[in-house]
Amino acid sequence: MDQDAPGSEAGGRGSRGIQSVEVGGQLLKVLARTGRRMALKDLAAAADMTAAKAHPYLVSFGKLELIEQDAVSGHYGLGPLAMQLGLISLQQVDPVRLAIAELPALAQRIGYTVSASVWGDNGPTIIRVEEGPTPVYVAMRHGTTASVRHTATGKVFAAYGPRERVAAALAAEGFAGALDEPGFAKELTAVRTRQISEVADELLPGISALAAPVFDGFGQLALCLAVIGPSATLRTGPRSPAALCLQDAAQKLSQRLGAPESA
Repeated sequence: MDQDAPGSEAGGRGSRGIQSVEVGGQLLKVLARTGRRMALKDLAAAADMTAAKAHPYLVSFGKLELIEQDAVSGHYGLGPLAMQLGLISLQQVDPVRLAIAELPALAQRIGYTVSASVWGDNGPTIIRVEEGPTPVYVAMRHGTTASVRHTATGKVFAAYGPRERVAAALAAEGFAGALDEPGFAKELTAVRTRQISEVADELLPGISALAAPVFDGFGQLALCLAVIGPSATLRTGPRSPAALCLQDAAQKLSQRLGAPESA
């Protein structure tokens, strides 16, 4: 059977697709991933194909306005239709719904209680808590406002939120001027560098937590995922199993929300 025919098997058992569409789609993925216009040879190489093989796909995508070619440089970039599809996708996606749906499996995978938070009227607000197999005897419930200064979740919002808004929330907690404290500023820089926040015995003795940012299609902080557990068993280093698992979940959510890879 012709591998480009509609009856070709692709995408796993029980799925049928057109292989040539999937092959050509790699070119679109490269343009979306790099976020810039590319010369034919570079685009083809990044998609693991020859320029001669890539060119017919680009001609067809151009007719559909999925890509466009710069008249001066000859480089290829995403076209008007691709941009329209991206904007429509951003309008349809619901970050909170996606995050909440992921929490039960995340709690089981990571082995501890997890939560999702957004910025509310009074600061970082927990919108969902999913208990894990390891019990945590801490009063966490929907609607709880997290400390900006002393929780892993709060530090994520402090690291990525607008300075004026964060400063006001810190002042309301009694920490006016905290953003200018060298120690706290260093913590927030580490959060932005590693995209993970960690606290151990900071707000509550015997309790540790990790938090990771989830970004939207504009590269802005959409929400925060966190894990909390007993300090005796929950390792909080940036390369700890819990941290890596949490970061992986946050990054996958960010990708589903259309976040750029550099976010």
